[in-house]
Amino acid sequence: MTTTENLQRTSDLYDVHGDAFNSLAIDFHNFGGIEFFSGPAYTVDLFEDNGLLKTIMQQKGEGRVLVVNGHGSLACTLLGGNMAKILLDNGWSGTIINGTIRDRDELAALPFGCLALGSNPKRSLKDGAGREDITINFGGVDIHPGAMIYADSDGVLVEVQK
Repeated sequence: MTTTENLQRTSDLYDVHGDAFNSLAIDFHNFGGIEFFSGPAYTVDLFEDNGLLKTIMQQKGEGRVLVVNGHGSLACTLLGGNMAKILLDNGWSGTIINGTIRDRDELAALPFGCLALGSNPKRSLKDGAGREDITINFGGVDIHPGAMIYADSDGVLVEVQK
């Protein structure tokens, strides 16, 4: 992909490099303590069960963005403040969750990117069901492992894979 010229807004990136990106057609809410975050995607597909995330968050993030397809469920949370703190400490730049979070105040206090559909205090299952490091699709976009992700309150851009 061409250089992003240190642009720090998804709208600016799209204006300059529109053909290089797909835009997720989802109205995410920003729950993290930073406005803009980016990195290669690490993809996860699961449903109302964050057990797999608890394993993944222990990995070295190396600046990656954890992209979770929770299939839009609002029934329970997939990520809370303690999990976000561990992700941050392990070098993840942020997370995008097609589902819900909890512990809004804790997330807002962390220098960590977090976009999600909403919040719900109910815990999820912890069985570990799901798949990781696969191509996922939500918001009308295929998200391939390693695709560059750029995210802020305006939305999410995903690098087009050729």
